[in-house]
Amino acid sequence: MLENWNKPQKPEEAELEERLAVARDKISRQQMLIKEHGLPVLVLFEGWGTAGKGSVLGKVIRNIDPRFFKVATMDVPTEEEKRKPFLYRYFVKIPESGKFMFLDSGWMDEVTGDCLNGKLKETEYKKKIESIKRFERQLTDNGYLVMKFFFQISQKEQKKRLDGLEEDKNTSWRVSEKDSWQNKHYEKCLKVFDRYLNDTNASADPWYLVDAKNKKWAELQVLETLVSGIDTALKNSAMAVPLLQNVFPLEKIPKLEEVSLDKTLTEEEYRKELRELQKKLGELHNKLYRKKVPVIIAYEGWDAAGKGGNIKRITGALDPRGFEVHPIASPEPHEKARHYLWRFWNRLPKTGHIAIFDRTWYGRVMVERLEGFCSENDWQRAYNEINEFEKELSDWGAVIIKFWVQIDKETQLERFTERQNTPEKQWKITEEDWRNRDKWDLYEGAVNEMLQKTNTSYAPWHILESNDKKYARIKALKIVINAIEQALK
Repeated sequence: MLENWNKPQKPEEAELEERLAVARDKISRQQMLIKEHGLPVLVLFEGWGTAGKGSVLGKVIRNIDPRFFKVATMDVPTEEEKRKPFLYRYFVKIPESGKFMFLDSGWMDEVTGDCLNGKLKETEYKKKIESIKRFERQLTDNGYLVMKFFFQISQKEQKKRLDGLEEDKNTSWRVSEKDSWQNKHYEKCLKVFDRYLNDTNASADPWYLVDAKNKKWAELQVLETLVSGIDTALKNSAMAVPLLQNVFPLEKIPKLEEVSLDKTLTEEEYRKELRELQKKLGELHNKLYRKKVPVIIAYEGWDAAGKGGNIKRITGALDPRGFEVHPIASPEPHEKARHYLWRFWNRLPKTGHIAIFDRTWYGRVMVERLEGFCSENDWQRAYNEINEFEKELSDWGAVIIKFWVQIDKETQLERFTERQNTPEKQWKITEEDWRNRDKWDLYEGAVNEMLQKTNTSYAPWHILESNDKKYARIKALKIVINAIEQALK
């Protein structure tokens, strides 16, 4: 893109000023339309050091109400961020619906920087490119407008700016070692930048190259492109997104009605195995921390199936400093205003820690699907998006264990009735539980489809037969232990 780029023709000064006034006014008016339509806008500024990204960014946001935007400068990852997946620090920055997020540098700068520093091998580079393409496509598929700008200047122009900054003691601090290195190795950087831009250029979120030699001209290019992109996004906001074919390795799994629920344990067997398995899991937790392996345990299942008791037996074996349980309820307003996976990215564990989710991202293809909280296109698309999300976690090195806690309808009724008739357990039963029970067959169909479409080799489902809670607890402990032992090998 950069090597074959034909620069746009810079207009005369009078025309430039006139078009700037129009573009500034347009984006000022568009911010209200963005709010009304709930359009989230993510704007990424990348480019050469001293190309003027910060200067143009400052001018663009002057036209927007400060309540409607945020700006983030993405420096090198912190030690805390390095213990999370590569895209974590970017995903958590995505804007709420109806607002802007401007990023001064981002995932391009991180990846190309690692390439130029020799930290990224070819296979790792390709893996990160795939992650980035999936990340950007998921955002646009879920209604985000993603605008990516690369500020281009020549080697000569960059050298001129660097010299000018260094000559003044009040601005010399702005010249970094990275900027100077870039200029000395301009051709090498150009090739890496050009390859990255070509690798991540997509019709839904293309790269826009900005001739940044003149600051006003650069501002105009950004503003006119931005307002045009917003216009298009507002017109196309109701369009459905084509479904992608599954490319992930799926494993066969039985349907719920095929699972035998007659498995039991005696009290003596249960107590003996519980002690032994919890001791073993506790020892493994220490090894996990030492080897910095993250673990994610996801629980889904019928109401009253015994998820809470099952989780309690897992956590009873763990060091409390090294795990966290996330009970997932209906999304809060600020969570609902973002991509549905955002609140789960925010809850990922650090390396060496364990995150346990009581209800998960699979709500998209169960509750949200059946209760009409999202469109049919949304939940149909989600199977692939979830497989992508879990692949990202697996590539990061996480152990992913997913449990479906299974009981039959009669057992659920018995447990519901007991809860309702026992004062200290009444808090566990709600009208919503009874309503969901009335939709048992619909939910069973949705769960079967979910299991079939997301039972991947890297994040498999395990069905816990929980008519006998003791049996389910022991089975869960054995599965967790086995998965961690395999990872530690």
